[in-house]
Amino acid sequence: MPQTVIPLKPSELMTPPERAEMLEIAVNGVVARFLNAKGFPSIRRIVSEPKRWDRIVELANEHDHHLPSEPDAKALNEFLTAQKNLDPVRFPDISIIVFKLLGSGEYAVEVPGQSSAGHFGLAVKDYTHSTAPNRRYPDLLTQRLLHAALDGKAIPYSADELEVLARHCSKTEGLVNKVERQVLKSAAAMLLQSRIGEQFKGIVTSASPKGTWVRLFKLPVEGRVVSGFEGLDVGSRIRVQLTHTDLQRGFIDFRRVP
Repeated sequence: MPQTVIPLKPSELMTPPERAEMLEIAVNGVVARFLNAKGFPSIRRIVSEPKRWDRIVELANEHDHHLPSEPDAKALNEFLTAQKNLDPVRFPDISIIVFKLLGSGEYAVEVPGQSSAGHFGLAVKDYTHSTAPNRRYPDLLTQRLLHAALDGKAIPYSADELEVLARHCSKTEGLVNKVERQVLKSAAAMLLQSRIGEQFKGIVTSASPKGTWVRLFKLPVEGRVVSGFEGLDVGSRIRVQLTHTDLQRGFIDFRRVP
């Protein structure tokens, strides 16, 4: 995987958030490479190659865009950039589908001389989290490593200690995300509790033996398809009818409308 293949527009064409995102990616890459050059281990943010690349290829084909048969971060990035430019209104629909298919990231330790999997979603090889030490513990760990390297001090953590901390951060992040999802689901259930029986258009965001989930187009709501989910896959556009909500558990149930 190349160091970075993110296409940069001229700065005058970028929005302030886009410029901030590009700067953040660049800083995190520089910090990762600096620590490696100093002989320091680092905690990398890893997003591996997607297991369901074939489905991403199918989605691209549906939008008249060809992707190679093997995972290619640069080609995926070019596809998403093209879709954002062509249809910015509908772009969030396909971007969230691709995000789901890419899978979640995790933290892993890289020591000098070894090579990490990199961040497939950003199409970068060297990537850490270092820009938000006030709200993310991995960033604080990276800042401590960075300060020690700049000051010529000893490495503050052994590789084994960093391994334990990286696993802890990945696990804790998952727990936090679970709580956040639960709160959002309960809020969505409250929003819809008076709309039982109404029909909505949406897009399938998850399809597995654990269940099939649909995200509505006009409301920021995701719920489970409890009836008529046979044959659906991620990215399928369907019409559903709201059948049940449970505020306490955050359940939102739909049935597919033929």
